[in-house]
Amino acid sequence: MSPRDLVLTPRGVRFLGRYFPCSIGKGGIQTDKREGDGATPVGKHRIVGMLFRADRMAPPATWARPIGPGDLWSDDMGDAAYNHLVRAPYGHSHERLRRADPLYDLVLVTDWNWPEAEPGRGSAIFIHQWRRPGYPTEGCVAFSRRDLLWIAGRIEPGSRLIIPPR
Repeated sequence: MSPRDLVLTPRGVRFLGRYFPCSIGKGGIQTDKREGDGATPVGKHRIVGMLFRADRMAPPATWARPIGPGDLWSDDMGDAAYNHLVRAPYGHSHERLRRADPLYDLVLVTDWNWPEAEPGRGSAIFIHQWRRPGYPTEGCVAFSRRDLLWIAGRIEPGSRLIIPPR
């Protein structure tokens, strides 16, 4: 493990020698992740992208990419673009990345089931801002805004989110 890896522990996520409280999926930690189960998947997931709302914050890192008004994430298992960034108009099931709430103001994208997505294995396992402490996600890992910004300013592409089995 590298000190630049994010490692889920019983105390929170360890990164660069610090521990950060976090929220995980309402379905708990699972080795057999499926679309819609709300679970956070066990594994070593590389950070492959950083997206941010340029209208709400400055880029937290030089490699961050702004979220545009038409940016979406496909969660349609029957579509060739399943578990990929797509643009509106898009005629399949998707999640909007440019949200009214602040949850996706800053998103670290993992390589869970990407780039060769297996239909039904789950999509959009991100690292993002939490709603509030302890409030579960749909499978992502979430932090306070302050902690997420601190992490984003120091993480590097290829760092990993490590979720051990429980």
